[in-house]
Amino acid sequence: MHAAALALVALVAVLHVGFLILEMFLWRRPRGREVFGTTQEFADQSASLAANQGLYNGFLAAGLVWGLLASDPTGPQVRVFFLCCVVVAGIYGSLTVARRILYIQALPAAAALALALAA
Repeated sequence: MHAAALALVALVAVLHVGFLILEMFLWRRPRGREVFGTTQEFADQSASLAANQGLYNGFLAAGLVWGLLASDPTGPQVRVFFLCCVVVAGIYGSLTVARRILYIQALPAAAALALALAA
């Protein structure tokens, strides 16, 4: 179970690196606009906000990687903290932006958190 928990934590970290890339570097490009369903005008107007959001997603990814690399007892504590942050952010995003955030962001983090706590 421990290996599965670590694998899910790594997956959540990779997802957040992907969110960082989409929001910081691809926001105004066709792929970014397609993923987020925005127009070029909206993407141009909101690019700095999206980049800021991408940076936060990068911090979440960095925290999860830190939790994966840190030894006991720090590593498990860091993983739990950052997974809780991701779950809360995903729930908030699903309530304020789009329901799919619950499935794309919060659900994988909640599964990783459940496994991490069980391991």
